[in-house]
Amino acid sequence: MMRNQRPLTQHPAAPFAETEIENIEILLLLQAIYKRWGYDFRDYAPASFKRRIQRILGIEKVATVSALQERLLRDVSLMQRFINQVTVSVTSMYRDPTFYKAFRNIAIPLLKLRPALRIWIAGCASGEEVYSLAILLREEGLFDRASIYVTDINQAALDTARNGIYPLEKMQEYTGNYQAAGGKAEFSEYYQAGHGSVVMRADLSKNIIWAQHNLVIDASFNEFDLLLCRNVLIYFNTRLQARVHHLIYDSLVNDGVLVLGRNESLQLTPHESCFQALDSYEKIYRRVR
Repeated sequence: MMRNQRPLTQHPAAPFAETEIENIEILLLLQAIYKRWGYDFRDYAPASFKRRIQRILGIEKVATVSALQERLLRDVSLMQRFINQVTVSVTSMYRDPTFYKAFRNIAIPLLKLRPALRIWIAGCASGEEVYSLAILLREEGLFDRASIYVTDINQAALDTARNGIYPLEKMQEYTGNYQAAGGKAEFSEYYQAGHGSVVMRADLSKNIIWAQHNLVIDASFNEFDLLLCRNVLIYFNTRLQARVHHLIYDSLVNDGVLVLGRNESLQLTPHESCFQALDSYEKIYRRVR
């Protein structure tokens, strides 16, 4: 005779907090975007990326991340708006003027030793840094021998940068930055003003190649004498930073110059020992092996 068996007790799962549910939804969203559209945001810094997604929910008037995912899988225009929001496009002309002054003093003498220059600006945002560098190279006599490759993951940002049209109200700030950065002319010589906007001089773009490039999944496409990747890596987690640092190393010639953002570093990266710091504060480096 079998003993009476006590029925198994079904314990309900502990309730999830809304924040935990949303974290799960975000993981699923990022996987869905990668599978559907090929954009890989899975190794972006989670806290800042979550804030951007929450902002998108408000802009698009969507109640949950799961509802956003359902729409993103089918709506290409929404996906473009998503890219515009999650990729950071905040910059200015001669942002951090002391960097440009240090760059003139430290990097330009090295670059002048080369008969031709290949330059990569990775993550151009809306293009202010591109024109800042183009002007600096022109003033130092290097622009005509330079081929400048400008890339970003965001096609809309690339289009803005290529057009070179900026608010007139920003020019007073940009002029001050230019002067503080050691500019050698009148900043107004480099743009035409009208109807509340300015257009950067067309000849500043003549040696520029604009292209969409995703640092997360795309490979190196050339060898460069100068590579600028400022204020991009801070939005990636450690694993993705290591991947991009390897891409950077593969993309620089020996003795090539690398520039990172002030809050970024080569310390504890896979190729730290392969670079010499030319200015530790302004994050200007030279590849030495």
